[in-house]
Formats: sequence, C-alpha cells, structure tokens
Amino acid sequence: MSDADLEEIRKGRLAQLQQQQQGGGSGGGGGEDKKQQETEARNSILTQILTPEAADRLGRIRLVKESRATDVENRLIMLARSQQLRSKVTEDQLKDLLGAMAENEEKVGGGGGGRIVVNRRTDWDDDDDLLDL
Repeated sequence: MSDADLEEIRKGRLAQLQQQQQGGGSGGGGGEDKKQQETEARNSILTQILTPEAADRLGRIRLVKESRATDVENRLIMLARSQQLRSKVTEDQLKDLLGAMAENEEKVGGGGGGRIVVNRRTDWDDDDDLLDL
C-alpha cells in the first residue's frame, strides 16, 4: 500500500467516527457505544469505591456467577450514589454484603435455590461381593 492509500483509509475512518459521534451511527452501533460507555462508567465507580482486594474478589465472583456479581455491583453503586459509603469497601465488607444478600435471598426465595447439599453415604460396601463370584 502506498502512503496515498493509507491516507485515504484514515480519512474514511475519521469521517465514519465523526458521523457516529454526531448520532448518525449506522444501525446498532449507537446502542453498543452506549452500552460500552455505561460499562466504563460502572467500572470507574467500582474502581473508586472498592479496594483492590475487594475488586479482585468481585471479579472471581463474576467468573462463577455473573448475575450475583451484577447484583452486588448494583447494590454498591446505589450505596455510593446515595453517599452511604464513608470509605472504600474492603474485602471483608464485601463478604458481609454477600452474606447479607444471600440471607435476604433465602428469606425471599424460600427454597434455598442456590444452595447445593451433598449427602454422603456412610454404609459403603467396598465391593467385596464382587470378589466372592
């Protein structure tokens, strides 16, 4: 490619970006931009209100159950906007919040839908019966 071709591509891309900025984006591009801006705003708020350890824990929670992490983020952002947070949220405070949310979910949900109970049998017969054949 020559310099003239690269310059033409740059000008075309610049014109496309300017058109999207003015609200004339093509199709669903505007919705994606808005969603990305909202995500960046949420991340910015969470960075300001969480300690690095708490943010790391929230990231691990997101890997396991994204809906739970989103609920916790929404609660934290709500607390921050209503100015109920006096300092950054620590990992221990995040654990307390998760525990309180789990208790509240059990009370409202009733059945404990998120809990897995494993009952282990203690009367195993070590397959000695197979040796008698």
